[in-house]
Amino acid sequence: MANSKPQTHAVIVSSPGVGHLVRDLELGNHLVVDHNLHVIFFVVVESHSLAGESELVESARTRKLLNLIELPAVDISSKVEPSARKFTRLTAVMREICPTLRSSISAMKLSPTALFVDIFGTLVLDVADEFHMLKYVFVSSAWPLALMLYAPVLDKEVDGEYVVQKEQLRLPGCMSVRPDDVVDPLLDRTKLEYCVFLQVGLEMRQSDGILVNTWEDLDPTTLKAMREQEGYGSVPVYAVGPLIRPDKPSGSKSELFDWLDDQPVESVVYISFGSAGVLSAQQITELAWGLELSQQRFIWVLRPPSKDKGSNALDYLPDGFLERTQNLGLVVMQWAPQSEILGHISIGGFLSHCGWNSSLESILNGVPIIAWPLYAEQKMNATMLAEELGVAVRPKIAPTKGIIGREEIEMMVRKVMEGQDGKAMRARVKELKNSGEKALTEGGSSFNALSHLAKQCER
Repeated sequence: MANSKPQTHAVIVSSPGVGHLVRDLELGNHLVVDHNLHVIFFVVVESHSLAGESELVESARTRKLLNLIELPAVDISSKVEPSARKFTRLTAVMREICPTLRSSISAMKLSPTALFVDIFGTLVLDVADEFHMLKYVFVSSAWPLALMLYAPVLDKEVDGEYVVQKEQLRLPGCMSVRPDDVVDPLLDRTKLEYCVFLQVGLEMRQSDGILVNTWEDLDPTTLKAMREQEGYGSVPVYAVGPLIRPDKPSGSKSELFDWLDDQPVESVVYISFGSAGVLSAQQITELAWGLELSQQRFIWVLRPPSKDKGSNALDYLPDGFLERTQNLGLVVMQWAPQSEILGHISIGGFLSHCGWNSSLESILNGVPIIAWPLYAEQKMNATMLAEELGVAVRPKIAPTKGIIGREEIEMMVRKVMEGQDGKAMRARVKELKNSGEKALTEGGSSFNALSHLAKQCER
């Protein structure tokens, strides 16, 4: 740990969303604590920000490691359609905050030396050019990044929609991508979302480096390909993870943790679909029956279906489910402290949407995964977790393509919690847990990558 007064200033601009904010805050914290940078952290506020975002910001203020500045909400109603998808909407938000960000940087007594943005903030990199700052992009996972960087090449090589291709999409030096697994913006090449995705990939190539929330031993093949193969833009790629939300100090006990304390080691399945994931009414019913048939202990974070967000989620459970499973599991409404739950000794499996933050939290707690990808790059993450890393099982059809039946759910839960395959996955994920922890300790690959970046930022 550095011991002199910080002199180098870096700016991080985080786009709206719990997942981006978690990653970006942890990047800032590590640059401050381990590498002696002074970090000014800009939070982009939206009028409909989730409660989780406010909690993260307040927690960061309490830690007092970062100089937090909130940028006011911007109106993009005249810039994008009300139905615009996530990629289009968030890039528009980040474009509109540029004037305010520019003014804030101009007013700083000490000019920053580097600007870090996440995947939705590449348009902000123009501000870095104006102030002669180094410019970096911080993204979640490596394989989807490879697809994004190579997408301009695929755009010229592939005729027709990607999802109807008979053969897998080839990425030089990497696993090929099944057409069914492509990220959401590539599902329809006629949409604005597709054009925005391509543009962001091209803008990332113009940065001074891309930071990835992974580590060298987790993604060696993909990282090597992006650094050495043609078609990825020859931009430096730094593996700086795993950066995940730190566990909170254990405070007052709750009914949930009292219940977990009473369960056997590695006997409970945790079910959660992230901050935005929801299931259909029919799928909620099938999942409930699958859990009951498996006779495995569980904690289920339940939300109502997307079309009935204001309704009572409990109304969608099968009649008598709560009574029949009262000694087997807990149903928690809307939200639960995921990182603390996954860190509990009683947790033995995680039925997850496979957002990359959640995937890393599971790996770093030594918990195998039942993959249930829903949106964004989650199908690629699920494929990597199951087929490349060997720490997950996944249903035969994608949850976005149809209903996963109760018998298959029962089988997947039992496979992870009881079978020999589950034991093998648990052993493998614990190897990765140890590898990830070493990567961020002094002398580890990710620590060294962040140290190199910090030195690049010195004037």
